[in-house]
Amino acid sequence: MSKTSIEWLPEAGLNDCRASGDTMGTRYSARFTVPPHADVKAIAAALHAAVTAVDRQMSNWKPDSDLSRLNRAAPGDWVQVPANLATVLQRSIGIGRETGHAFDIGVGDLVDAWGFGPSAAPPPRAPVAAQPRAPIETLLEVDVAAGRVRKHGPVSLDLCGIAKGFGVDELGRVLDAQGIGSWLVGIDGELRARGTKPDGSAWAIALEAPEHDRRRAMAVIELGDAAIATSGDYRHWAEVDGARVSHTMDPRSGTPLRNALASVTVIAATCMDADAYATALMVLGEDAGLSLARRLGLDALFVTRDGRALRTAGAGFFADT
Repeated sequence: MSKTSIEWLPEAGLNDCRASGDTMGTRYSARFTVPPHADVKAIAAALHAAVTAVDRQMSNWKPDSDLSRLNRAAPGDWVQVPANLATVLQRSIGIGRETGHAFDIGVGDLVDAWGFGPSAAPPPRAPVAAQPRAPIETLLEVDVAAGRVRKHGPVSLDLCGIAKGFGVDELGRVLDAQGIGSWLVGIDGELRARGTKPDGSAWAIALEAPEHDRRRAMAVIELGDAAIATSGDYRHWAEVDGARVSHTMDPRSGTPLRNALASVTVIAATCMDADAYATALMVLGEDAGLSLARRLGLDALFVTRDGRALRTAGAGFFADT
C-alpha cells in the first residue's frame, strides 16, 4: 500500500509532497518539493516502482527474485541478472575487500541457520559449529558489462546489509531524474538527502538510541547531499538460551555478532555504501572499526554499551563526539 500527500506552499510557489509505501518487509518514505504543475501522482508511482524493482531483484525472501534464482544456480553456470543487481554484487565484493571481509554477502546459510532467514527455522538451541569460509571474491564472479554472474563454489548470498541502502539511492535517483532538487528519502531508518527543506533549513535527522525496549532520539544532525545508515543490535534479534542473539553475522567466526558495540552510524555519498560500511564496522568492533574508518576516511559514530550506560566514539565528522 502506498500513500501520497501534498501541502500547498503558495508563498514559496512550491508543493511540499510526501509519498510512502511498503517494501522489503518495511516502509519507504519520500519528502520532496515541486512546482504546482508537477504530476505528483506520477512521481509517487515512479518511486514505488523503483523500490519494488529492488525488492524483486535482491530479496532472498522471494523465491522468484533474481537473487534467489542466482542462489539456486549450479556453480560454474553463468546467470543473467539485472544491471542493478550486478552493480550491487560488484560493490559488495569491493567493500568486502576494503574491510578485510568484515562485510560478506556470502552468509545466507548462516542467516538462515540462526533463524533470521526465509526458511523461518527456529534459532538453534546449541551453538552452530563455525566452518572456514572462503572470501566472497573467490566464490563469485560478476560481469557487469554483460549483466551476468556465476558462482565458483557453493554459496548462499544475502544482501540485507546493502540492498535497503541501494533502494534509498534508487528513490533519490527517481527524484533527481525529475529535476527535483530538494528531497529526503528513506527505508527503515536508512536515509539520503538532497538540498534543503522548503523553508531553506537543513534536513534534521534524529539518531536513535540503541535501546531494545523503547524508541528515543539520542542526537539530531543536519544532513545535506549525503546519506546516512545505522547498523545495530537492538531491533532484530532472537533469544537463545536466555541470551539475545544479533541478526548480524560475523563472517570471520561463522556465528552471530558478539561484541560490546550497540550501533554504528555512517555518513557517505551513497546510502548503499553507508549501509554496507555500517555493517562492516559493527562486525569489526570499536577498536578495529575506528582504525579502519579513519584509514578509509569514513564519517562513523560508534555507540558502545558500558554497563548500563552508552559511550560514543567517532571518526571523521563524528571525531569530536
